[in-house]
Amino acid sequence: MGLNRRDFFKYVTVAGAAVAGSGQSAQAWQSRAPSDPVGSLVDLTRCIGCRKCEEACNRVNDLPAPDQSFEDYTVLNRKRRPDERAYTVINRYTSGMIDERDQLVPTFVKLQCMHCQDPACVSACIAAALTKKENGTVHYDVTKCIGCRYCMVACPFEIPAYEYHNPITPKVMKCTFCYERVQSQNKLPGCAEICPVEAITFGRRSDLLKVAHDRIKSNPGRYVDHVYGEREVGGTSWMYLSAVPFEKLGFNTLPEQPIPRLSETIQHSLFSYMWSPIVLFGMIGGVMWASKDKSDRVENGKKGGAS
Repeated sequence: MGLNRRDFFKYVTVAGAAVAGSGQSAQAWQSRAPSDPVGSLVDLTRCIGCRKCEEACNRVNDLPAPDQSFEDYTVLNRKRRPDERAYTVINRYTSGMIDERDQLVPTFVKLQCMHCQDPACVSACIAAALTKKENGTVHYDVTKCIGCRYCMVACPFEIPAYEYHNPITPKVMKCTFCYERVQSQNKLPGCAEICPVEAITFGRRSDLLKVAHDRIKSNPGRYVDHVYGEREVGGTSWMYLSAVPFEKLGFNTLPEQPIPRLSETIQHSLFSYMWSPIVLFGMIGGVMWASKDKSDRVENGKKGGAS
């Protein structure tokens, strides 16, 4: 009797549950977030959609020239995502707010890697090509990358992009948080340095949170009472203030619990002891053998009855 797909997964579930229930409790998950990393606070009430941040990012990271120049604002007529050619993009939203001239008030949103405190991409990377640096940067090492693209699946913000057009030496592409500029040259990230209206504030995450909450407290009519990125998926190094609810601006509604907390707990439960995989697959084999033996007895009983 053959083993179908449904039966196989049934056996895996039964055996996995037995392993999880029979062993000692796994070590509790611990956050690996830096204590006080650097970060950036984006005040969307100040952003004017000038795209200077896109231009600076392109220059600093030596990225390919865009199909449309940075002075061409017609690109704001469509929603864009960061990709292998652009680490950051600006999108325009209208929420229905009207100014004193009865004109719709646009909100411009800058998108890039959020550099999570406990990054799902780092947890998912099986080659350690992605690491969380002490200064808060989620750093990519192309020499270690094997192109599995698990990081793209794991990221709750759907940020990492892949150079599909480059079959020889493809890379995962995302915002670098200008790691070398910040860490070695003591400079601001390119986008924060160039912003003409100071919509981007760079500094220590704890200081930025204080700034954000002070602005909300000082002007509650200007801001929604929420700093996006303060707690989402355990917190991010890029955080936002807005006059418009974030769900109306394309931001994902996410849990406060870090994504790796669940996935790594499951991994540790199964593989905290070297014998766990052996027990797991041994149980799977035993359950399959018992099922096959039962099926053979039933089949032989049918043949005996027929004779």
